[in-house]
Amino acid sequence: MKKTLDGARVLLVEDEALIAMSIEELCKEHGAEDVVTVTSFNALNPDVLETGRISTAILDIKISDNWTNEFAHLLQSRRIPFIFATGYAANHQVFEPFNGITIIEKPYKDSDLIQALAQAIGSSNENGSRSD
Repeated sequence: MKKTLDGARVLLVEDEALIAMSIEELCKEHGAEDVVTVTSFNALNPDVLETGRISTAILDIKISDNWTNEFAHLLQSRRIPFIFATGYAANHQVFEPFNGITIIEKPYKDSDLIQALAQAIGSSNENGSRSD
């Protein structure tokens, strides 16, 4: 039986360890092949995209007191579908450059996160984004 995230290689950018572990487990339960977790701003660099051919990402907009919007722009430039899962959803100015990117506000339901990620993957496939 095909699962929602069947075969996906997920990049998770989340600095809260318990949340990161929960999301990693959730993604694997829904068929993700692998989840690469980045928990600090210092570890967040373009090289992480080269390890394991990331196919989608979940970003917290702020980790380690630093904004991740520049990394989000990098994901866009590489046509890697992603969503934001953050407690900063009310900070609309940060998200203005990311029109059309789903923002899931913490706390969220697991089903909402998985559905948003699946939709991001689905719409990127429809728009011809990379699918390696």
